[in-house]
Amino acid sequence: MSELIPSQATKLLPDHIDNLTAYSSAKSEKLTGTTWLNANENPYAKNITISANDLNRYPEPQPEDVISRYAKYAQLESNQILMTRGADEGIELLIRTFCESGKDSIAIFLPTYGMYKVSAQSHNIGLNSLTQDDLQTSSINQLVKKIGNSKLVFICNPNNPTGALVDTKKIESLSNALPTNTILVVDEAYIEFCSDYSSTQLINNKRNIVVLRTLSKAFALAGLRCGFTLASPTILAAMKKVLAPYPVSTVVASIAKNALEIDAITSMRRQVTILNKLKLELIDWLDTSPQVDKVLVGSGNFVTLKLKSAEYIPIASEMGLIMRPFNLFDSDTWLRISIGSNTELAQVKIWLETINNNNLSSKR
Repeated sequence: MSELIPSQATKLLPDHIDNLTAYSSAKSEKLTGTTWLNANENPYAKNITISANDLNRYPEPQPEDVISRYAKYAQLESNQILMTRGADEGIELLIRTFCESGKDSIAIFLPTYGMYKVSAQSHNIGLNSLTQDDLQTSSINQLVKKIGNSKLVFICNPNNPTGALVDTKKIESLSNALPTNTILVVDEAYIEFCSDYSSTQLINNKRNIVVLRTLSKAFALAGLRCGFTLASPTILAAMKKVLAPYPVSTVVASIAKNALEIDAITSMRRQVTILNKLKLELIDWLDTSPQVDKVLVGSGNFVTLKLKSAEYIPIASEMGLIMRPFNLFDSDTWLRISIGSNTELAQVKIWLETINNNNLSSKR
């Protein structure tokens, strides 16, 4: 059988897909290492028992037991919860449901999570690229003017990769000021690490607010690909029109249900407290390192910093320490470090000592 050569395949693509740059996740590159602090994963693995029962049957489209437990956890009603394949599917569903291809746009605040851009571009939706500085310093009236006619506004809170937070009162004020046909989407993938900033309760009074959640971060289930979209029943009813028939497998639903038991939630919150303390220790190490130019004291399970030289990053890789480099603010010396266990973060300290000592040696 003959295969299409690349040039022939390209001719089959719509222009907006041909020009699309795919999202590069932390696991996209074939890296080798022993300490993985590049994907904002929770270091506390869970003991899970999986049953093969009923795998020959289709699952519930929206597992009632899981939805009910998550609603209780989020202090919402079950009809305000949609279960998805990670929060990423929630992003894609919102764009596919509410934006018209070739006409509408979404507003994002750069630098931020890259899938907002990729999902929009894959559906030929325009990008209104604002900045984190716009979000943090502009007045509500200024923000509304900059957002313009964008159909969806994505705020990652806390933001990835900067860790910046937006106060709930500002989110509420922005939702009040936006046009009635604009939806404000608050991505709370990391909210368990700063739970006082959650916008979930705004959903009860604000019809144009959607909150995205996940079990990937604080719940330590990144491999499960389980997310939730929290919104008014009207918004969720529209999204269900384009939702795949069986988005959540029986196995995923079973594990998610167990993760949302009261004891499991208590354990998760205990681990979050530990990780937040470890983050403060890491920040102290970074603040005292002469090879670190700047530390962004953010609110997720990660710390983003600016090194004096990008040459220090390969040194970490040679030591088996894998962290996430970024090109931010016109510089390639930025690095994001996930908060791992005591043992994993000890490797970061060794790396910092190594680059500090190497620098001192080179000056002698």
